[in-house]
Amino acid sequence: MNSFVAIDFETANQHRSSVCSVGLVFVEENQIVDCFYKLIKPNPNFYCSWATEIHGINFWDTIKAFEFPRIWNELNERIKDLPLVAHNSAFDESCLRAVLSSYGLANHSNDFYCTYRESKRRFPELYI
Repeated sequence: MNSFVAIDFETANQHRSSVCSVGLVFVEENQIVDCFYKLIKPNPNFYCSWATEIHGINFWDTIKAFEFPRIWNELNERIKDLPLVAHNSAFDESCLRAVLSSYGLANHSNDFYCTYRESKRRFPELYI
């Protein structure tokens, strides 16, 4: 796979729809061509201390941030039909599905690949 979009979500709380940031790296023909990072007002809009301890994002960081639909419109146009890649895609894909559903937006149809599972397959002797 020579062209793809690497994606990573952070969540504010236990709800997968509570994405509070998204980072993307756009790769074309094995070259990084662009990157994107945005804070997002989570849905539901509250933070658990354990989440903030993990990623450092808190309520005040996202108080003036856009909600996900406004960001998704721009991103969806840029992602197009490229495959999405995440480390532990089970988490990131479930976040994307949950936040799209929470706003009544159409689900994505891009293929999703997992670097965590691929790493476990290729290097079973490593503790990952």
